[in-house]
Amino acid sequence: MMRMASLSIFFTILILLFHFQHSSSFSFSVENFEQDIIVSPKGTFTAGFYPVGENAYSFAIWFTQKYKNLTNAATIVWMANRDQPVNGKRSTLSLLKTGNVILTDADYFIVWSTNTNSSKPLDLFLYDTGNLVLREHTTNGFILWQSFDYPTDTLLPEQSFTRYVNLVSSKSDNKYSSGYYKLIFDNDNVLRLLYDGPQVSSIYWPYPWLVSWDAGRSTYNSSREAKLDVWGNFSSSDDFTLTTSDYGTILQRRLTLDSDGNVRAYSRKHGHEKWLISGQFHQQLIKIHGICGPNSICITNPRTGRKCLCIPGYRRIDIQDWSQGCKPNFQLSCNNKTKLETRFQRLHHVHFYGYDYDYRANYTYKQCKHYCMRMCQCIAFEYRFVKDQEMPYCYPKSQLQNGFSSPNFEGSIFLRLPKGKQVFFNENDIKNGSLVCSRNNEVKQLRRPYIEGKENGPMKFMFWFTIGLGLIEALCFFMIWCFLFKNRKHSVRDNQGYVFAGAIGFRKFTYSELKQATKCFSQEIGKGAGGTVYKGLLSNNRVVAIKRLHEANKGEREFLAEISIIGRLNHMNLIGMWGYCAEGKHRLLVFEYMEKGSLADTLSSNALDWAKRYQIAVGTAKCLAYIHEECLEWILHCDIKPQNILIDSDYQPKVADFGLSKLLQRNNRDNSSFSRMRGTRGYMAPEWIFNLPITSKVDVYSYGVVVLEMITGKSAMISIQITDGEESHNESLVTWVREKRRKVSDMRSFVEHILDPTLGSNYDMVKLETLAAVALDCVEEEKHMRPNMSQVVERLQIHEHDS
Repeated sequence: MMRMASLSIFFTILILLFHFQHSSSFSFSVENFEQDIIVSPKGTFTAGFYPVGENAYSFAIWFTQKYKNLTNAATIVWMANRDQPVNGKRSTLSLLKTGNVILTDADYFIVWSTNTNSSKPLDLFLYDTGNLVLREHTTNGFILWQSFDYPTDTLLPEQSFTRYVNLVSSKSDNKYSSGYYKLIFDNDNVLRLLYDGPQVSSIYWPYPWLVSWDAGRSTYNSSREAKLDVWGNFSSSDDFTLTTSDYGTILQRRLTLDSDGNVRAYSRKHGHEKWLISGQFHQQLIKIHGICGPNSICITNPRTGRKCLCIPGYRRIDIQDWSQGCKPNFQLSCNNKTKLETRFQRLHHVHFYGYDYDYRANYTYKQCKHYCMRMCQCIAFEYRFVKDQEMPYCYPKSQLQNGFSSPNFEGSIFLRLPKGKQVFFNENDIKNGSLVCSRNNEVKQLRRPYIEGKENGPMKFMFWFTIGLGLIEALCFFMIWCFLFKNRKHSVRDNQGYVFAGAIGFRKFTYSELKQATKCFSQEIGKGAGGTVYKGLLSNNRVVAIKRLHEANKGEREFLAEISIIGRLNHMNLIGMWGYCAEGKHRLLVFEYMEKGSLADTLSSNALDWAKRYQIAVGTAKCLAYIHEECLEWILHCDIKPQNILIDSDYQPKVADFGLSKLLQRNNRDNSSFSRMRGTRGYMAPEWIFNLPITSKVDVYSYGVVVLEMITGKSAMISIQITDGEESHNESLVTWVREKRRKVSDMRSFVEHILDPTLGSNYDMVKLETLAAVALDCVEEEKHMRPNMSQVVERLQIHEHDS
């Protein structure tokens, strides 16, 4: 019986192999790539195997060339397998009788497929628009699949660009695999250019700090569609338009996201070889992110165009690839002798976008230098005078990314370097012309084995028998994998896809990096419902706080909320986030480390005098006013409490933990819907309890409770003693304060009655009365009686600088 079963399996394998090899309607062979092609009716486009390296081919569509030698770089407009080229032997493109088109690598495995099926006769047809379609074999046959729905780096006239697709640049002009630049529609319905590099990602067009209408865009059209017409006009649903310089003439046209991160419109006359640039999206090329990598700047040379240059004291990481940037030739220590061991070197008219540790308005140069000197993570600072505000600004930098030099930038970077002889730009690099802003252009041979086809008899039998077993095992494994993981994987991608793309300038860490940084998560510094926070030390000796979210679904939702929200925010009183980890089931966030801990820690240790408490109240109010009313996305924090207000070395507050946050719709801020209660007992507004509409006034209420804690020194829930201290019950601080206010009519007497006794007499009564009155207004039962946070800031700032 066993022998018969084995024979049955054997013959089944042979039948499956025979069926697999002989069930296609047609098949193109890579070895016959010059003849096995599809040409559009007027000969404008050609589809077939295209050589992308030695022994490496992709199935592509290109503008038909007058010459036959494809190695002379045809203009490719689409690729099926740009990131997984196939072997130069025995690779085929086949239209199966099942209605599916598959690209097979050296007879071994399928690397690409249309994932279609049909019992009707089908054919592949290439239109003169450049659209390759799989359609029913009739004059106006039903289209099952078309290449226009899956663009790579190029749009052709009348090809729609929608929310469901991206344009992704190639690595270089002669390396066709996916690069680091993307053209996308973001969640605000705005067309944007994104640099998504191996370490960080950031949006650079239009400038992310511009409100959409300042950039000439509209967020109100959610159709998210753009198209280039045959006349040379590109228009998008967000009101962006590009009219080419040769608009109105029928020419061959294409819109391509080039490897240098810019989108350009190209045109040429039919039959000509040379393409002319007729328009481009980004006009200031040196400001495109990621061109030169970290710790380097992009400069403009009148003769040779853009060039990259390491900043003084730094050297290139990869001679072949400027995107890797530069690394320091020195190592700075961080101790009490730092001021004696370091100096600052000025680079005029040099700017590094983003990665500001903080900023300080109206600081002198000396103040800015000392501020940077106090922080280990500060490697430079930018100092410039803002004319429209008539004051200087100080920007300490924790990273140096996206640098450029331009005489139009009226500011300077001051590099933190070790004391010693002065260092300058490397003149040899300039003379040797090694500064071109380009990727690694080396094309490596595809080392994928194949069989020469000379086997016969037993060897050929064993070969196909082994292949058959492998195919069946692979098929079984693939079916099991799809059943167990496909739905989950799609869900994660849907939720995370744009979150990471929209995150501005965050480092992507591996789980092993963060595990090592925290010494296996051994030093816990905080804990909450969303996760646990650990102190960590990165490989560059930067001290960080690493939040490890719970691995349940709740933790994942909070991770997605926190990283997407923080990526949209920029305020001096918001916690700075430097990176994240999304690896398997692990979700971690990397924040700047706050030396003083949280407001809860400092209150309990009696480390805050009156001036510091007032400063913290004002800073927190400014932050909440920003997220409620000023930033591009109006946000509710939903969990304001002392544990989520961190304190830096200057006792400036930093609002943290956006895991429970809620984005508000721009035109519907006062009617947000929540699926569950959010917040912490004692800080939650009555709206949560009575299931009333939730607005920004819930944060106002929580802020009021926090201010009362700073005034009284008591926690949000206090214990009240009854009958000689033998019994006690818990009562909210708000209830306790209201009762005191009801019994005392005079504000000054009331404030003195509830004041934290550890403050003694060292306080400003006018400020204290103002702060107490604000807190009482913030914790009103009726939300319409509470002020908004901008009104709170206005009331507190009247006395902020009083001596």
